[in-house]
Amino acid sequence: MKELAFSNLWYWLLLGAVVSYFVGCFNFAVIISRFKKKDIRDQGSGNPGSLNMARTFGLGIGFLNLFCDCLKGAIPVLCGYLIFKNYQFAGTGVAVSDFTRYFFGVFVIIGHIFPVTMKFKGGKGIASTVGIFWCGLSCEYWWFCFIGLGAIALAFLYIYIFEWGSMGSLLIVSGLTIVQAVFFVTRYTGALSGVWVIMSLMMLLALNILTWTAHRKNLYLLMCGEEHHTSLGRHKRPV
Repeated sequence: MKELAFSNLWYWLLLGAVVSYFVGCFNFAVIISRFKKKDIRDQGSGNPGSLNMARTFGLGIGFLNLFCDCLKGAIPVLCGYLIFKNYQFAGTGVAVSDFTRYFFGVFVIIGHIFPVTMKFKGGKGIASTVGIFWCGLSCEYWWFCFIGLGAIALAFLYIYIFEWGSMGSLLIVSGLTIVQAVFFVTRYTGALSGVWVIMSLMMLLALNILTWTAHRKNLYLLMCGEEHHTSLGRHKRPV
């Protein structure tokens, strides 16, 4: 692999962060709901996300929104991997793409949760974060596409059975984070104290902090027994 010094990388990181942020600002739930002659921010929980779309417009629209949001998270991650996959940080054995894909992913979620286009009041970033991890793992291990699909299915099964949408969403994000962290720790066993390994792991932590913090109200209501139920199984489509 070619070596790449930070002095030759920082402006690409800055450009990628800006582009990723504005990609994150693109909210599909708001756009799709307007085609349905409603504003999703005035419906159900008020969150412009896939679960609220499913509750409001049915599972079909919910899955469409989920796919679009996953894609929104996946594209910058894939770019971060493909552009830098043949490089490693100068003087280290750490692949640049191990850092850049999740660095770009963090800014997608920042844009999703704090979009300048919506007065910094966006969604909670779960679907896009799932897309980030799904693509981040699958771009190296193609078979992870099926594992990721299974993880999403298990999350929906949990939500269907227990009706706690926020907790099911957070569990899948945390689970995928652990899987990616294990891959990184295994890959860099002898260099875990290296700055770029630590920074890569910090990007994984940042994704969790962003999504868990965005759900702080849901977690408070859940602990108080007042959380809004996500009754996907009993949803009736509006006439």
